[in-house]
Amino acid sequence: MLDSTQTWSELKARFLRDFLPAEQLFFLKTARACVAEKGYPVSEDLFHYCSFLTLRERLRLLEHGGGDGLMRFMLVESRREIDGEVRALEQRLEERKRPVSDAEGRLLREFLAR
Repeated sequence: MLDSTQTWSELKARFLRDFLPAEQLFFLKTARACVAEKGYPVSEDLFHYCSFLTLRERLRLLEHGGGDGLMRFMLVESRREIDGEVRALEQRLEERKRPVSDAEGRLLREFLAR
């Protein structure tokens, strides 16, 4: 579980500030799947993991718009960096994986949905 109420509040503020409503829904669905299906513990790492997956989805949607060479280059480089972060966070989450999903995932979804 996250260390303090202040950390929860900071993460919630960042979640609300950084993501559009559709992206928030994607984030919450991803978080639910990670906790329920993969058994990842609710933690700051899970928040960042879901954040990077949401950013990757945002970039995927931007790639369909085309653009000039510089724009495509920036999208590819951004995606490469995000993929690296996702792999690192996934590895850390796998190390702390729980065999059975816990109720903390429900708490995270409820907290972020308020």
